[in-house]
Amino acid sequence: MLGGSWETLRVAHEEDLASLNRGPLVKGLLTGKFSHESTFADNDNRCRWDLRSGTQAEQLEMFGQIRDVLTGDGRTVAQGALCWLWGLSDRRLPILGFKTVRQVEEHAGAMEFGPLPAAQMDQTDEILGRDPAYRDLP
Repeated sequence: MLGGSWETLRVAHEEDLASLNRGPLVKGLLTGKFSHESTFADNDNRCRWDLRSGTQAEQLEMFGQIRDVLTGDGRTVAQGALCWLWGLSDRRLPILGFKTVRQVEEHAGAMEFGPLPAAQMDQTDEILGRDPAYRDLP
């Protein structure tokens, strides 16, 4: 969660290319609409998720720890996750899923905020126990 292939991003930077990011909202996990009690229908590709003790439960817990940082300055949770991506590099282009017009409008609204400010990027790293050096590009 809030990760990616740092090597791919480095190559994109070096070669002056963009990086397409599939699933930046982790199939809705980074939108704030799920809890540890959430379940999914058998025909939903997330039906195997275990939000109580599985990998997605750990991601949900991590997300809870950074939620306030992502939603700072009036962003929604989804907008904050997108702004985090842009805070890493202006070469990251998210490929977003949506089911409603409201979701499209919310996602597009993230552009009004732009990249997550450096101080909030640093806060996110601190909360997640990451060394901010992973963000350094050549």
